[in-house]
Amino acid sequence: METVFLCPAMRKFVTMNEQPIGLFDSGVGGLTIWAEVVKLLPYEDTVYLADTKNSPYGQKYRDTIIELSVKNTERLLQEECKIIVVACNTATTNAIDYLRANYEIPFIGIEPAIKPAALNSTSKTVGVLATKGTLSSELFHHTATNHAAGITIIEKEGKGLVEMIESGKGHSLETRQHLKELLQPMLDQGIDHLVLGCTHYPFLIPVLREILPAGVTIVDCGQAIARQTRNILESIRGLRGENTARHRIIGNGDLELLTQFAGIYPKEKIVEYEDF
Repeated sequence: METVFLCPAMRKFVTMNEQPIGLFDSGVGGLTIWAEVVKLLPYEDTVYLADTKNSPYGQKYRDTIIELSVKNTERLLQEECKIIVVACNTATTNAIDYLRANYEIPFIGIEPAIKPAALNSTSKTVGVLATKGTLSSELFHHTATNHAAGITIIEKEGKGLVEMIESGKGHSLETRQHLKELLQPMLDQGIDHLVLGCTHYPFLIPVLREILPAGVTIVDCGQAIARQTRNILESIRGLRGENTARHRIIGNGDLELLTQFAGIYPKEKIVEYEDF
């Protein structure tokens, strides 16, 4: 029998299939994940929370990150979301175990794509550009230890990059110069793959491609997360049939900037402000 849920706000019964996919991040970065989910699952409704007011998460203490992740989760549960994608590397590495232990809804987390980079590296040297919160987490070190045997991992904190992206300076000369300074030590040590360990960083890919040598492959996890979302929904019979999908993007910061970033992706969507 198909599971049925009561949606109090709409005062009607809805099946799990009809419920939206929820996603959250500390700002606009998770839109890179949202876009891949929408592309792979075109019939699914989505609700995306951009917690720009508290961005970046990468500089915060673990307890604070958990508190913010709980707040975002509770807000998405108000929307009757059937699955939640923690579209933030820092929130995943610091809070997802807590979320899974305290909520029955399925959670999908984001981890730096170290495993595919390690498997495909010929130089056996891989660079990871990530936030301080991700690089210092137990989950990151567990992933690196278990999936990168025999590989040299060059870690670099992308200090200031999230703020540059969130302020609309992602393609500025200042950001370009900062990236060169961050990447040069990795290049000097012979990396052939660069893992983007923050969902904001794919917005920098056009600039990164200009800076990096042709032999360096950029790796992010967006498509893998979308496939995992589909697989989980299939396993719980939660996929929606053919449908005109509705997409809501809710931000608590600069709505104009959020609208600008959301507009990169050619999908019908509603962008709205809420002080959550």
